[in-house]
Amino acid sequence: MEITDKDKVKTYETTMPLLLAMFGEFKELSKKTPTSAISKQKITIVNRLLNKILEALENEDTKNYLDLLDEDDIPQLSDVALILSQYVAAMQAFKQKYHGWDGNNHRWFTK
Repeated sequence: MEITDKDKVKTYETTMPLLLAMFGEFKELSKKTPTSAISKQKITIVNRLLNKILEALENEDTKNYLDLLDEDDIPQLSDVALILSQYVAAMQAFKQKYHGWDGNNHRWFTK
């Protein structure tokens, strides 16, 4: 059983619903117009969430494969959907690693 800290769990619980909602929106938009560029304001909003998630994943191996959006390179919708899907997978791996059955309850394993 792996153990994490309560602050990382709080970050997970705060950001995961937002990440899933954001991923769903960009996934739908990228189906319609995958090569459309996104605005700098949207890049800022996405990166603000992703930076917070990176704090929770700071000691995880998956962090090495997670990128922020490049404000200078104006990503396309399909790029954003791909990056967000990687964050969703990393967050799911985080929960799988630190959340489970303790014999009585499903819970987070924290210090």
